[in-house]
Amino acid sequence: MFDKIEELERRYQEVEALLSDPEVISNQPEFRKLSREHADLSQLVAAYRRWRKVMEEIGENRELLSDADMKEMAEEELKSLEAEKEQLEADIQLLLLPKDPNDNKSVILEIRAGTGGDESALFAGDLFRMYSRFAETNRWKVETISASESERGGFKEVIASVEGEGVFAKLKYESGTHRVQRVPETEAQGRIHTSACTVAIMPEAEDVDIDIRPDDLKIDVYRSSGAGGQHVNTTDSAVRITHLPTGTVVACQEERSQIKNRAKAMKVLKTRILDHLLQDQNDKLAAERKQQVGSGDRSERIRTYNFPQGRMTDHRIGLTLYRLDSIMAGDIAEIADALRAHYQMEALKAQSEGN
Repeated sequence: MFDKIEELERRYQEVEALLSDPEVISNQPEFRKLSREHADLSQLVAAYRRWRKVMEEIGENRELLSDADMKEMAEEELKSLEAEKEQLEADIQLLLLPKDPNDNKSVILEIRAGTGGDESALFAGDLFRMYSRFAETNRWKVETISASESERGGFKEVIASVEGEGVFAKLKYESGTHRVQRVPETEAQGRIHTSACTVAIMPEAEDVDIDIRPDDLKIDVYRSSGAGGQHVNTTDSAVRITHLPTGTVVACQEERSQIKNRAKAMKVLKTRILDHLLQDQNDKLAAERKQQVGSGDRSERIRTYNFPQGRMTDHRIGLTLYRLDSIMAGDIAEIADALRAHYQMEALKAQSEGN
């Protein structure tokens, strides 16, 4: 393990030198790529350097055990150093896990109402507000790409981009079926109803990720529907793009400009196609390993929000929290951290079984 770390430390030093090279600085794409690599390696290198220092201090304190005057102090120091050494080695193991290349990316968030009719649409609106507020606390930018509103409130479907540093890393385990149990406002008998929504979190595709040929696209323009006054009825600003090889269809009518709607639709189209490719890769890996680690399979029920009891339960990790109000207000960092830790442990187990 430590031979590999020393190799990575050498690469870290090499990247550090390259980042001060004027030629690299003038080449912005290369500079950004190396900056990301430097950031990815810095935590591991810092932990390894501290581990080396701790090992030196352990050796020095062991030598002091033979000195009667220093023995008691050395023993106390050794206890502390041994505990730090164990923690550092555990941290280093986690930092050596293969990194998801999409972790630093922005995402496309899609929420769709499922079973439950109007109540499901209202819950889709609640989920969208929850993620929007979580994004605010992380200083991410949320931009609605398309929304199909329900007559009684909420959304039949809402698609948005969430832009910022490390968005996918924090949100990727949100993909799946979210179930809600509560008494709808229209329920006269006070009975609890169960509804569901699906959430999809997809890493935003960059131009280097996927190449779409113009010949593979069918682009239709039409008049927007919904709010917007006279403009809606007079301008063909809405855009529908069909990717012929996969049959993927994306429509956007949020902007008044056809050009802007087309750009937004293309962003979603590329992201959906990339997500489909990534899902295929995950399925193949799962078949090979007989276990899918952290795939965020959106077909399974992942979470239940029980309003009468003020309870949220994540079924994948058995986490139950009795503070539903704060969760729905966007305080989901504890859930995201718990999921990340769980899947890291799963990945460590899979790695040790494979060795």
